[in-house]
Amino acid sequence: MSVSAPGTLVLVGAGEFLPPIAAVDSLLLERVSGPPRVVVLPTAAAPDGPTVLARWAKMGVDHFSQLGATVEPVMLLQRRDADDASIVSQIAAANFVYLSGGKPRYLLETLKGTAAWQAIMNVLAAGGVLAGCSAGAMVLGGELFDFPQLWRTIPALGLAPEIMVIPHFNEIPAAFTSSISHTKRKLTIVGIDGSTALIRSNAQWSVLGSGGVTVFSGNHKTRYGTGEQVPLDNV
Repeated sequence: MSVSAPGTLVLVGAGEFLPPIAAVDSLLLERVSGPPRVVVLPTAAAPDGPTVLARWAKMGVDHFSQLGATVEPVMLLQRRDADDASIVSQIAAANFVYLSGGKPRYLLETLKGTAAWQAIMNVLAAGGVLAGCSAGAMVLGGELFDFPQLWRTIPALGLAPEIMVIPHFNEIPAAFTSSISHTKRKLTIVGIDGSTALIRSNAQWSVLGSGGVTVFSGNHKTRYGTGEQVPLDNV
């Protein structure tokens, strides 16, 4: 399912809740209607254990609190949590949802087809912001790479149905990235650098942050920097 205007969809390559991304998030907070109410979902890190989860939750709360927003973590850790009425209510009361990084397939399987996912889509459809970083960005495309089996993909949540996201793009070896242009795929592959966001708003895509976004379409590769619009037609 593709959700267009009026919400803002944000795909971040890496570096959520760290100082280099603060300027981007500050601008995104200005896009919500009324006082920003942020919920941070560290769901993708659940397989890494409670210590890691608690660290991501605290980082998210500290980060957005410093930017002047009301923020709380939503400890949606297992699929059964995604249909829990209290968790769904937490999400529904927000106007800014942030999916942080971790294991993309776990995040996908935990959210897909649940009441929590419907609540997240409702926030976006009501004009709010939905941001995903790393694994959180990957699951929002049409498909995601089934790491470590990079030759395989699986259907993702489909808010940007025509793309596949490669996060941490500036950290990936050149030997791998150079082969992407020669890979025949139905979807457009988008590589997003750390501390960088690819943002869809008003049916247009643009780049914000300290790095760039690289788009692989057919045999062509094009890189876009901050402030530039990215021509992802029909996405």
